[in-house]
Amino acid sequence: MTIAYACILVAALLPYLWTAISKSGGVRYDNRNPRAWLAKQEDPRLHRANNAQLNAFEAFAPFAAAVLMAQAAGVDAAQISWLAIAFVALRLLHGILYLANKALLRSLVWAGGLACVVALMVLAIVHIGG
Repeated sequence: MTIAYACILVAALLPYLWTAISKSGGVRYDNRNPRAWLAKQEDPRLHRANNAQLNAFEAFAPFAAAVLMAQAAGVDAAQISWLAIAFVALRLLHGILYLANKALLRSLVWAGGLACVVALMVLAIVHIGG
């Protein structure tokens, strides 16, 4: 289960990668009012990085819950690990595609990440019910 738990840690930290990117460009970053600073920035890449950050935060809770549900239900650790690794890889790719402004690919990758979460939850339900 160590791999799946490590994936939860990586997924929890991933939004901060996109945060750092969103604050790394632009004109004289102002930490006293970061949202107003970001709103004034003209570089769309900074806004896309911020959007990737927000989406990564949104995706984290269901993923963490799904891993813990599957583990609590007694789902095979290898299945959990593979789905967790796939989720993290897809979420990393999602952020990269967000920065690259590849909307369709990004959406497909997002759906893949969601499928990993749903699969973990379904495995938990089936394992308990079966």
